[in-house]
Amino acid sequence: MLDISSIVKSYHRFQSLLPLVRSVLGRPLTYTEKILYTHLMGDFPQLPYLRGEDYANFKPDRVAMQDATAQMALLQFMQAGRPAVAIPTTVHCDHLIMAQSGASTDLSRALSDNQEVYAFLESVSRRHGIGFWKPGSGIIHQVVLEQYAFPGGLMIGTDSHTPNAGGLGMLAIGVGGSDAVDAMAGLPWELKVPKIIGVRLSGRLSGWASPKDVILKLAGLLTVSGGTDHVVEYFGEGAQHISCTGKGTICNMGAEIGATSSLVPYDDKMRMYLQATGRSEVIDALGDWHEELGPDRDVLSSPSDYYDQLIDIDLDTLEPHINGPFTPDKAWPISEFKQAVDTNQYPSTVSVGLIGSCTNSSYEDMARAASIAHQAVENGLTSKALFTVTPGSEQVRATAEKAGILSVFDRMGAVVLANACGPCIGQWKRHDEAGVAPNSIVTSFNRNFSKRNDGQSHTHAFVASPEVVTALAIAGDLRFNPLTDPLPGTTTRLAPPVGDELPPTGFVLDLTGFTPPSEGGSDVQVVVSPDSERLQLLAPFPAWEGTNLSGLSILIKAQGKCTTDHISQAGVWLRYRGHLDRISNNLLIGAINAFNQQANHVWNRTVGAYMPVPDSARLYQQSGVGTVVIGEYNYGEGSSREHAAMEPRHLGVRAVVVKSFARIHESNLKKQGILALCFEQASDYELIREDDVVDLLGIMELAPQSVIIMRLRHEDGTVDEVKLTHTYNDGQVEWFKAGAALNVICK
Repeated sequence: MLDISSIVKSYHRFQSLLPLVRSVLGRPLTYTEKILYTHLMGDFPQLPYLRGEDYANFKPDRVAMQDATAQMALLQFMQAGRPAVAIPTTVHCDHLIMAQSGASTDLSRALSDNQEVYAFLESVSRRHGIGFWKPGSGIIHQVVLEQYAFPGGLMIGTDSHTPNAGGLGMLAIGVGGSDAVDAMAGLPWELKVPKIIGVRLSGRLSGWASPKDVILKLAGLLTVSGGTDHVVEYFGEGAQHISCTGKGTICNMGAEIGATSSLVPYDDKMRMYLQATGRSEVIDALGDWHEELGPDRDVLSSPSDYYDQLIDIDLDTLEPHINGPFTPDKAWPISEFKQAVDTNQYPSTVSVGLIGSCTNSSYEDMARAASIAHQAVENGLTSKALFTVTPGSEQVRATAEKAGILSVFDRMGAVVLANACGPCIGQWKRHDEAGVAPNSIVTSFNRNFSKRNDGQSHTHAFVASPEVVTALAIAGDLRFNPLTDPLPGTTTRLAPPVGDELPPTGFVLDLTGFTPPSEGGSDVQVVVSPDSERLQLLAPFPAWEGTNLSGLSILIKAQGKCTTDHISQAGVWLRYRGHLDRISNNLLIGAINAFNQQANHVWNRTVGAYMPVPDSARLYQQSGVGTVVIGEYNYGEGSSREHAAMEPRHLGVRAVVVKSFARIHESNLKKQGILALCFEQASDYELIREDDVVDLLGIMELAPQSVIIMRLRHEDGTVDEVKLTHTYNDGQVEWFKAGAALNVICK
């Protein structure tokens, strides 16, 4: 199970290259720089890379994929023609299980409903030497933390919350499937060298404050785009007091500030977790050089000289936070939240409380939340709101059951769901009547975009720690402050949550859901039926025609927040994640049209009528007319799902022009051959009219730092010309010319 030989090789490379890194940079090193520079592929640079500007090629230690994104990633890998993956890789089946009735029933239904997809993923894994985690084994990021993450390593994963492994000192980065294909094929994986935000944690968490509150506060400080093209590196005495899984929670939600990744230096908490999860060999491999797994001492003593931005958070004074609704960076200290609910007229009744997800489903999370549930039960109370519990893995579930934690939740009235993503990603069938009207839910998840959890735009989703969620579910009222208010109908106040970081009697180890990588799987047949509604073999995207692009139509001018959930919804659409044509029927159906303030209702110039976005795109495509998507700031925020780039490419979108991009989505667009362009002047967004004919000039001269001109030919005969910028380097220009990065690989 533990691939210690590859870890030892990584450590040897780390130690041997570190003197060269010090020589080239000529100064003390941050932890992020140590990992990145010791994982470079190719010739070592003679000069330091410029943070936030230069691109570099890396060789990750491993790749992790969840089932929803793995389908498209593996379909692309099949196109690449490689017999086996070049680096350790795993697939984790956690996204396709619909939360409906309870763990056993839901898992059984998922095995039946998704049998074709699971069989495909398992057979591709066996053929190409990939480890396979069966449905019910657990959520990818919790399983990776338990089984694969190691301090000082570099991992990429086809999920934006891959940085969860930063809790164990690993630099783990969320990517699209095409990036994963590069790494799996043994090719260089490209990344813009990130800037680094240093977050110094002082003091110690106590009372109701939890690791979740660190990142909820930071999200409020930096917003959903403040971490874009940055790694967030935590350090300080405060970090050393936080459990390994608590650190994972903090790093996991770095995705919500747009960060490339987040990580924490190696410490005793990580050593204890490695030991508890049966990985003492990693500790032995670290030997006496483990002090290098963190920033240099001079960095710690003068951090403002080495980080691009420095933020201080005092854990002694940190309040519990509740963030939302509709965006994870609207941060409310709990002392201010009651007033916020009243002032903003948020629905004050808590309809559902949900704990778990990849962000907060560790043993410690379960234990602390159970300590709150136990107090309610002791006072004769059960949850006023519906309450669900999602363990992070079978290891966590079985251990929590053995410790009596799940029985406490049962007495509180909770429903224990399968070890899967479930409601966090919209895989949730609500049964309560509150879901059909404006209502509030509280979760320990990571994202709370409109429609994210239940597909309903009127659901106000708030994010908090598992223990605060549990308290609010018991009270049934958003305005309840467990730090100051007595339990409803009593004079008793809840005592602060308590819980062991690690199970006193050890984890219940269960690897029955794991199929190890096979050696020599060339005889394994991978079958995709041409009549399948779930899977579709991919055809290469066409190469660029060698001309400027003219006569394009506006597919949609998206207004406001346009996340990957708006571009390619999850929920019921997860069913088609392996079938590009079918899932393209959800293209941009959640985006708000700036011209009429409606979703999925856009003007089609060729027929002079309004229609759904996918229908309009297909009609333009059938007419031989290319299209352009217009957007605002941080376009493509959220999930790493490359479907949000492949769908527009499939339906004839030639360019996406926005005020700014989220990192992963911009990369995905480039990989799939769509021009990712930005307004030089953000105000030029206002010049775009519904019936414009668009010409993109300067495409034939596309090169690093070149300028593209967007000519807008308006219906009234007037013309505007707008300057557009981009971040293409020479290699990415070749992707565009070839039609997609995969076409370059397959040459």
